[in-house]
Amino acid sequence: MLKDREDALGHALYDYLMHKGGVEIIERDDGYFDVSGGPAAYFTEYEGWADHEKHAMQYVNGRVLDIGCGAGRHTLYLQNKGVEVVGIDISPLAVKVCKLRGVKDVRVMSITQINEGLGKFDTILMMGNNFGLFGSYKRARWLLKKFRKITNEAAIIIAEIRDPYKTDVPEHLEYHELNRKRGRMAGQVRIRIRYKRYVTPWFDYLFVSKDELLQILEGTGWRLKHIIDPDNPVYIAVIQKEKVAG
Repeated sequence: MLKDREDALGHALYDYLMHKGGVEIIERDDGYFDVSGGPAAYFTEYEGWADHEKHAMQYVNGRVLDIGCGAGRHTLYLQNKGVEVVGIDISPLAVKVCKLRGVKDVRVMSITQINEGLGKFDTILMMGNNFGLFGSYKRARWLLKKFRKITNEAAIIIAEIRDPYKTDVPEHLEYHELNRKRGRMAGQVRIRIRYKRYVTPWFDYLFVSKDELLQILEGTGWRLKHIIDPDNPVYIAVIQKEKVAG
């Protein structure tokens, strides 16, 4: 759980809910800074979603776990459709924002803390580029195997992913090369988020191509079922749980 001084995104979301302004700054470990699109995106209603997000909702079935739920836009959409959904986020203030907005079941929890105490799920949502929360190749494979224990037989993962190679920004291409020299995946970025006086700890966030996604999935008990919007730099993977042989 993030301490209050570390909860940069949570404070940005809460301020937005309270009609206060401000945007987050993304700092990368090579010294590169960028400004986010602002917290408004976390509150977008279904009508304002990208087409690939709307399409992804058609695959949702059964009980849902929304990982990194933010301000709860996907959680609330599904909840209002009568779906049983549990939202989790590492940010205490994001969870508070979700509750204030009417999310019924939302908990402060990181992706690595997910356990069988949450019950079984039929769909795991990782929207908002939240495949990135896997962090690294090794951790992604560990967590995917862990997800098998909390999911029912025909479960799916719906994960929004950014392809790091679909860029011509020199600083990003240089960062890919730096990562290769460090023995990391090219799209494994180490970042922290700043907002006003709040700063998160450094954390790894993973961007992968479709071929790299297939490599990560191999031998984890999950297989790629479908890709939504495959030509877009941001695509969605529908990942199917494999049946146990015998």
